[in-house]
Amino acid sequence: MPRIAGVDVPANKRIEIGLTYIYGIGRSVSKMILEEAGIDVNKRGSELTEADMANIRKILEAKYKVEGDLRKDLSMNIKRLMDLGCYRGQRHKKGLPVRGQNTRSNARTRKGPKKTVAGKKSIKAMK
Repeated sequence: MPRIAGVDVPANKRIEIGLTYIYGIGRSVSKMILEEAGIDVNKRGSELTEADMANIRKILEAKYKVEGDLRKDLSMNIKRLMDLGCYRGQRHKKGLPVRGQNTRSNARTRKGPKKTVAGKKSIKAMK
């Protein structure tokens, strides 16, 4: 099982798909990396040579931000918004949707499970 950027790339899958296991690499970036490295996209992870893996690692380090560095950057960007106190930062702090979605009926993913609030008792129920 080849190890690239601290991630075990599956040996039995095509390398084009296997590279997508690395955080920050999708299908299109994976194709571009393999094209630049001169590796066939249909090769399996187990068929890669040490030279191929070294070539992929070199390209990743030179051009792309992946795994820990990318995660750190994203969390720092969110922290910056929260420290600024801007609208997006406030939404992050409160755990609400950030991109303008409706929250009246949906947004259960961000808000969590329903918290039932007792309603007012009607006059008829009191009689």
